[in-house]
Amino acid sequence: MITKDEIHNILQHYDLEKVSIGTICSHSALQIFYGAKQEGFRTVGICLPEKKFVYDAFPLAKPNEYILVNRYSDLTDSGVQEKLTRMNTIIIPHGSFVEYVGADNIKNRFHVPMYGNRTSLEFEGDRSKMRMWLQEAGVKVPKEYSEPANIDRPCIVKFHGARGGRGFFIANSEEHYKQQLERALKRGVITDEDVDKATIQELVIGVRYYPQYFYSPIFRGEVKAGEGRVELLGIDRRVESNVDDLYRIPRFEEAGVEQSYVITGNIPVVLRESLLPKILDLGRRIVDASVKLFPPGIVGPFCIETICTDELEFVTFEVSARIVAGTNLYPEGSPYSCYLYPKPMSTGRRIAYEIREGISKNKLQYLVS
Repeated sequence: MITKDEIHNILQHYDLEKVSIGTICSHSALQIFYGAKQEGFRTVGICLPEKKFVYDAFPLAKPNEYILVNRYSDLTDSGVQEKLTRMNTIIIPHGSFVEYVGADNIKNRFHVPMYGNRTSLEFEGDRSKMRMWLQEAGVKVPKEYSEPANIDRPCIVKFHGARGGRGFFIANSEEHYKQQLERALKRGVITDEDVDKATIQELVIGVRYYPQYFYSPIFRGEVKAGEGRVELLGIDRRVESNVDDLYRIPRFEEAGVEQSYVITGNIPVVLRESLLPKILDLGRRIVDASVKLFPPGIVGPFCIETICTDELEFVTFEVSARIVAGTNLYPEGSPYSCYLYPKPMSTGRRIAYEIREGISKNKLQYLVS
């Protein structure tokens, strides 16, 4: 595993007056590039040739420089990494970065300084470690089942990794589980390897909310956690195909239509103000638990997947330990970030602002790994 000392040794050779911010051209890259430019950084996009036109179509958010690759896993090639380090690049991980490059490659083969704590991505991608994290945080979590034979209520079956909900299904018994699993395998949306890593959780009824946070270890504030502060930068809901519109199809199961939970977009949300204490406390607990489990803990942006029940109780399902696509709703700031900063502050810009402050305060080593 690449150690922080190795990364800090590389960082010592950087010209900190010429730092670039880079990421894979996918997921939340437009927001990351745009925010970095707002803070005065040059930007580097690792891009597939056929995707370059997408970023060229948005001139204020396109990267200053491209590194074209045939596949995103090429990011671990020594030549690509040398180009990035020559440009004094700090990489910002996002969902596509984690999915396409792979957690093991990030941990063992990617030697470019990355914003955040690499170990947090490991906890995000491993559902058993995620469960440990949530339990350490003391938040309410759904019941889980170790075996399909134990299913005694409607459950949702989830699969490993940042796959956008693909292959998830509902089952209310062992027999129903086996039927749904067989269908998913035949459709090719999951593999036998996925089955071994399936998580069976009780289906909690309520409204889905995805609060977007930022943890800074170098700033102080009212919501204290670890050595720093937690900020609420926005909230969204996710649009999932086709489950969100199945109500339009009467008796859809008899018509042979199967539920799908593939995320296709996001919707902005503002919570009733009386719920904000619970949401802020959730973020604080998640950070404090991360500091105990994988010091120095989660660093930078993260998002919690929750459901709010009709008793106004939040049930927590998982943590995305990096910037999430729902933050793309707020490139000029959200209904919450405007109360924290006098200038438009997206999550992408907040990352760049933190890096800028880390450089000026000689604390960059606390922000990268």
